[in-house]
Amino acid sequence: MPVRPTSAAEIESGDSLSPVAPWRIVNIGNSDKVRLLNFVDAIEEALGKTAVRNYMPMQLGDVPATWANADLLHRLIGSRPQTDFRDGIARFVDWFREYSGK
Repeated sequence: MPVRPTSAAEIESGDSLSPVAPWRIVNIGNSDKVRLLNFVDAIEEALGKTAVRNYMPMQLGDVPATWANADLLHRLIGSRPQTDFRDGIARFVDWFREYSGK
């Protein structure tokens, strides 16, 4: 179990913990890069539906690449997520369908 630092000086660089807020934000992604279209493909497969795709040029605010960095999670609990994004999406869709009754 992670131990809460007692002062701001004890908070490591890159840690989202605040000396005034009681919680921190921790990224739990598996640190693998996933192309957006592969992500959409996995959602389509999990839902059994085809998305309506409207391809457009990059928009203001779009980022060319992003991925999870689970270093903080590893420092806190000594483990990194290993779930493949396709499996995670399929499991999320199954859970949401059961939860929402749809």
